[in-house]
Amino acid sequence: MSKTKPGHPLHSQSTSWWKAGLFVLGLWGCVSAVALAAPPAASAPAPAAPLTEVASVTSALPTPSLVKVADGRLLAPSIARIVNRGELIVAMLGVDTPPFFYMKKGELVGLEVDLAKAIAKELKVNVRFDRSARTFNEVVDVVARQEADLGISKLSRTLARAQMISFTEPYIRLNHAFILNRVKFAELARDRPLPVVVREFKGSIGVIAKSSFSDYASKNFPLSELREFPTWDAVLKALEKGQIMAAYRDEFEIKRILKSDPTASLTLRTVTFKDLEDTLGIAVGIQDPTLLAFVNQFLAESTEKLTIDKVLKALDR
Repeated sequence: MSKTKPGHPLHSQSTSWWKAGLFVLGLWGCVSAVALAAPPAASAPAPAAPLTEVASVTSALPTPSLVKVADGRLLAPSIARIVNRGELIVAMLGVDTPPFFYMKKGELVGLEVDLAKAIAKELKVNVRFDRSARTFNEVVDVVARQEADLGISKLSRTLARAQMISFTEPYIRLNHAFILNRVKFAELARDRPLPVVVREFKGSIGVIAKSSFSDYASKNFPLSELREFPTWDAVLKALEKGQIMAAYRDEFEIKRILKSDPTASLTLRTVTFKDLEDTLGIAVGIQDPTLLAFVNQFLAESTEKLTIDKVLKALDR
């Protein structure tokens, strides 16, 4: 093995490392001095990162562009889709619900049919009704799947439905109501005041299955026995036979029973809840905000506002 001699390159390399070490220490000292000289971190301004993140997310969203239609107009995509198609597709329950929508002499007529036609006329297109839905919730499903532009079908605006579609402002407001079997209710009430008995109702309530009033009954009358039926006629038959104590729906449907048969008051009685409201709205797909705004504006400008009295009067047509 050879011995290292003075002046050997290895000695020179060691010296270089030693000098480099002093240089690094010098740099560290400078950095430390700068750090010590800097003001405390607490006095530095707070970072604006959250605002930057929000701005970047907002700027990343696509900006919807207007669509030019055949007549040269520039329209929002949801409106242009309807205009280019030449028709407004409206989802409506397949079960007749007069006077809102029903078949008469082979033609679909009713208050909501007229409403749909008026909206289509404003858009300068025809209207086509999709009546494939067998329940009110299925009407909402049709709109949510984008198989119809609007859902106009005596739809109650509920929290559950509003998680799938958008609702317009209400075009009519109806109070909730009971129609009660007099004998069954008397057995439950005994001598207690009516308001106390109905507010803490512990009897059986009949509703249409998968309807808004099924949800309302669970929420407003949690002590009751809830029973669901496929149709409103089935609910009323169960009430007549004493199988349920109360039928629960909006005031129009309750009042029309006594209007169509005044003798029914001998065996049935009604209760209207002035503080419980059922608001009916038009369903619009969540992808169509401009269409929603358009229909809301149409309803706001309409001179024909629906009321419970007008709806009841329409039964006489």
